[in-house]
Amino acid sequence: MTELYLVRHGETEWSKSGRHTSVTDLDLTNRGVEQAHSLRSRLSPDEFGLVLSSPRLRARRTAELAGFADPQIDDDLAEWFYGDFEGMTSNQIRELHHGWRIWFNGCQGGESQDQVRARLTRVMTRVRESGVDKAICFAHGHALRVLALTWLDFPLVFGQSFPLEVASVSILGYEKESAAVIRWNT
Repeated sequence: MTELYLVRHGETEWSKSGRHTSVTDLDLTNRGVEQAHSLRSRLSPDEFGLVLSSPRLRARRTAELAGFADPQIDDDLAEWFYGDFEGMTSNQIRELHHGWRIWFNGCQGGESQDQVRARLTRVMTRVRESGVDKAICFAHGHALRVLALTWLDFPLVFGQSFPLEVASVSILGYEKESAAVIRWNT
């Protein structure tokens, strides 16, 4: 059964300030470049039979700097489309929509929870049907959490309990026949 490695991109100006970034195509900060380079000591491209990346620059650049020069671009790994909330912090959104939380309320003018889950289910299916021992996805905080929840067959509201740091590595796999988190946010 395939193990799936999830790698969140390195720091950007917006991730540093807590701004929601989906379609805005930002590059890594200098610190983000250092973070991506540091992944080389933890990940060996030769171990992975399937290497996927979001189409966004921050994810592709993280993959490249981590030693994965030619990932397959998968549009389904793009970040949750935040719609009207693009570029806003959670606090700014809550000023307009009291009590807002993405896992419960979604994004006004953006993707619904069902739409995001459908996209990441396609990624999960692709990985599971690949037949490789190890696969890796370079993507984004919310998208990778949805992918993990899909892997585990958990409701999306559980996403609030699985924060992901920039340039972190998480591993999904199996405990006997059950889908499991092997390592999270390392």
